[in-house]
Amino acid sequence: MNLIEDLERFPVFEQVASAAEQLQLDTYVVGGFVRDLLLKRPCKDIDVVCVGSGIELAEKTARQLGAGPVTTFKNFGTAMIKFQDFDLEFVGARKESYRNDSRKPIVEDGTLEDDQKRRDFTINALAISLNKKKYGELVDPFGGVAHLAKKIIQTPLAPDVTFSDDPLRMMRAIRFAAQLNFDIEADTFEAIIRNAPRLKIVSMERIVDELNKIILTPVPSYGFKLLFQAGLLKEFFPEMVALHGVEYVDNKAHKDNFYHTLQVLDNVSKVSDDLWLRWAAIMHDIAKPATKRFEPKVGWTFHGHEDKGARMTPGLFRRLKLPMNEKMLFVQKLVRLHLRPIALVKEVTDSAIRRLLFEAGDDVEALMILCRADITSKNTEKVAKYLGNFEKVQQKMIELEERDKIRNFQPPVTGDEIMRLYDLPAGRLIGDMKEQIREAILEGKIKNTREEALQMLAKIATKKGLVKKM
Repeated sequence: MNLIEDLERFPVFEQVASAAEQLQLDTYVVGGFVRDLLLKRPCKDIDVVCVGSGIELAEKTARQLGAGPVTTFKNFGTAMIKFQDFDLEFVGARKESYRNDSRKPIVEDGTLEDDQKRRDFTINALAISLNKKKYGELVDPFGGVAHLAKKIIQTPLAPDVTFSDDPLRMMRAIRFAAQLNFDIEADTFEAIIRNAPRLKIVSMERIVDELNKIILTPVPSYGFKLLFQAGLLKEFFPEMVALHGVEYVDNKAHKDNFYHTLQVLDNVSKVSDDLWLRWAAIMHDIAKPATKRFEPKVGWTFHGHEDKGARMTPGLFRRLKLPMNEKMLFVQKLVRLHLRPIALVKEVTDSAIRRLLFEAGDDVEALMILCRADITSKNTEKVAKYLGNFEKVQQKMIELEERDKIRNFQPPVTGDEIMRLYDLPAGRLIGDMKEQIREAILEGKIKNTREEALQMLAKIATKKGLVKKM
């Protein structure tokens, strides 16, 4: 197969080929770019392998392109160039060997064949020649093109060797399957199951980087089911695995919260690409195993799972090496509040809606997406009824927000102002007075205006025997 016409769409390859010819280096574009070129998917990352010095080839190419600077990593023999929308990485062909206790390879110079053998999957071991005599010729020693056509993920060498050498490749297998909507070849998947405990030698940062890519796929439940079935998920996220299963007592059962969570995640993913909203979907019922109780009169309950889930969130984020910043606080807030809008379906009061708007603040739209996604059942009539009631709650929220401006609530009267008006020192009394005004606004006793807040402040002050400063 010759791909000259495909390469001609990317003039950058002519410059790489010219530099390679001048340096007399056997040179190829390899890996993901080739795979995506054949799949007609966009790709901005270009990996170039040469038999010789990748750094020397990068520097020569950069001069010809008028690009720069060249970023070099001499310890790894690699160099990078940013050119237009592309990130080009250059490396000398190499072969690798591994120690049992580390995924860091021992690297030696090698041939193109050696380099292709060290690749994780056959679809990533494809190479296109940039040499003058064979320009555009596809080098496919492991049947990667056939595997693309069959939509399967398979390792170029024995899968046990591939995964034992670098256990992160097991996560990558599932990530590619999820991104491309491919199957994992049976022997390859069996090897993942056998080698799952090897994931322990991989850093959590690398594991979760792959996990986040799975979460951002169009149907993330597919990747999570593979992680679960392969035994990988329990290696780094046992709390999610604990959601799996159904327990019966007195012929009463609860839903399988693992598969429910995946359905909620997919529902969110249909309407939002926000990684952290998707994480909120993953985490929203995370405390159900810890709060599960059986009550003879009502069956299974999970009382307080939203509050316990919110308390669990920082610890889980810390262990999974996720950011301990506003992203974590956003997920924590949505976990804590995720039952509130659905509870309002039973009794829609202005006061309850004001309080929800106040607590959710700018995240109210994200919360409503999560809550809508959380309405799942095999009974379509039940889902339709809940969604209909949910629409009424949402409309009421819009109307109240327009009227009362609660979402980004700022006290109409500040603590400094109260101290100045009544010549008071800072202390609990000031907080008390502000709290009474806020509660009155949220309860609808007064409007969210400065005028009515000052009138109420005067009444509170009179009851406390305070005299306004003249």
